[in-house]
Amino acid sequence: MTDVALDARMTSHMSVGMRQYARELAVRLPHLAPDLAVMTFGSGDNFDMAEQLAMPLQILRTHPRLVHFPSPFAPLIVPAPYVVTIHDLIDLIFPQWAKPKAGWYFRVAVRRLARAARCVITDDPATAADIEQYFGVPRERIAVIPLGVDIAPLAPVNREAPYAIYAGNHRPHKDLATLVEAWSRVDPSLELDLVLTGAEEARFRSARRARGRLLFVGDLPHNEVLRWIAGATVLVHAALREGFGLPLLEAARLGTPVVAAQSAVPQPLREYVRTFAPGDAAAMARAIEAVLRGDEDARVAAARDATADLTWDRCVRETADVYRRFL
Repeated sequence: MTDVALDARMTSHMSVGMRQYARELAVRLPHLAPDLAVMTFGSGDNFDMAEQLAMPLQILRTHPRLVHFPSPFAPLIVPAPYVVTIHDLIDLIFPQWAKPKAGWYFRVAVRRLARAARCVITDDPATAADIEQYFGVPRERIAVIPLGVDIAPLAPVNREAPYAIYAGNHRPHKDLATLVEAWSRVDPSLELDLVLTGAEEARFRSARRARGRLLFVGDLPHNEVLRWIAGATVLVHAALREGFGLPLLEAARLGTPVVAAQSAVPQPLREYVRTFAPGDAAAMARAIEAVLRGDEDARVAAARDATADLTWDRCVRETADVYRRFL
C-alpha cells in the first residue's frame, strides 16, 4: 500500500521557489524516508480537467494513506486524507494587487483546502499566523518547516564595479520602486551598481545615480542567480512581505550581506541582517551605506553559522515526520 502520494507537478501557477520545493521532496524522500512508501502522481496544469477530475480519480484508484500537495493548487475534491503546503497568503494580505480570480481562489478554495487538511505545512511562523487569521486553522494543525539551501562550489560573478543585487520576481508587493529609489539615494561618493533579475521594466529606465548604473540580467538558471548573489557586495530586498524569502537564505549561505525590509526576513535570519521599515527608501539607503562602509565579516559569519542546518535534507526529513504523525 502507498503511504504517501506526492503531487509532483510543475505547474504554471507555481513560483520558482514552489517548484524547487516540490522537486526536492520528490527526489529526496525515497532516500531520507525509506520506511515510507511514497509515490509521485499528478498531470495537467492548475484548474484544468486533469487536475480537477483525473487526479481525484487516480487517488481513488491507488488508495494512498495520505496525499501531499506541495502548493495550494490542488483539486477541489480530495478523496483521501491529505496535507498541504501553503508558502504565503500574499494575495489575501494585499488584495489591491491580486487578480480577481486569484483573490477568489485563496478566499474560497484555498481556505477550504486548508481547513480540511490533516495538517498545513508552511515555511515561517509569520505565515502560520496568517493561516490562523485568514482561514481559522488551529495552530496545532500547522507545521512550520523552513526551506533549505544546498549550494555546490561555484565561481562568483566577477565584475569590476561593486553591485547590489535583487533576485526575485517583479510582483507589486516586492516593492521594487522603493528598492530602486533607495539605491539612487546611496551616498554618491560610493560606487555601486544595482542588478535585478528578470526582464527590464520601462518605469526604471530613467533611474540614475552618480556612480552606478541599473542592470537587468533577465531570467537566469538558478545556478547563475547564485553566482550573481555570490559576487554581490550586498543582496537587497524591499518586499513588503515574504512567505520565506529563499534568496535571503541563499545569500547568507554564500556569505553575501543582506539588507531587507523587516517584514520580509525569515525567522532564522532576523538577528543577522540589516533591516529597515517597509517602504522607507531613505532608511534602506542608509542600511546599504552601512554595509558598504562597514566591516560585515562578523555579521556574515554569524548568519552563515545560524543557518548551517537549514538544508533541503533537513526540510525533507521534517516533512516526512509530518507524514508519520498523520498516517
